[in-house]
Amino acid sequence: MEINSGIQASLSGRYAVALFDLARDAQSLDTVADSLAGLKQAIAQSPDFKGLINSPVLSRDAAGKTIAAVASSMGTDALTTKFLGVLAQNRRLGQLPAVIRAYETLLSNHKGEARAEVTSAHPLDADQIAALANSLKARVGRNVTLDAKVDPAILGGLVVKIGSQMIDSSIRTRLNTLAQAMKG
Repeated sequence: MEINSGIQASLSGRYAVALFDLARDAQSLDTVADSLAGLKQAIAQSPDFKGLINSPVLSRDAAGKTIAAVASSMGTDALTTKFLGVLAQNRRLGQLPAVIRAYETLLSNHKGEARAEVTSAHPLDADQIAALANSLKARVGRNVTLDAKVDPAILGGLVVKIGSQMIDSSIRTRLNTLAQAMKG
């Protein structure tokens, strides 16, 4: 499999490639992806968990034991749990969000899909996400997996990032463009 050299260039990318290769060999790509999705959600929703992975105070052993306990309580698969232990021992738990993003990109590429990061002012419902995915599929020519985020600061509309492309139809950008045009 051809690996995106941009992903391999970063530290988190190298960890993600290693995890991806192990998961592929164990035929557990989707199982690991599910575990990582759970961890991603925990990072987003739990300040305590986010603090744990970013704590410079915890020793390697304490971080390893704590992350193993968290992984166990979340029902994380064995491979991902061992991987988290490696991150803890190497003092790289802070890289976890970037590792998860890189793994998601690797998995999407492996499946022949594209990944899109979609930012909206309000949460999108399932019908809106499906319609957007179909629209993006027509644009890029392959299935698109969406990572939806909410940012009220964009006021309305969407900001969509697919690889190096960005489609910004947010009201904030339109207002800024109009303000620049009015300045002369």
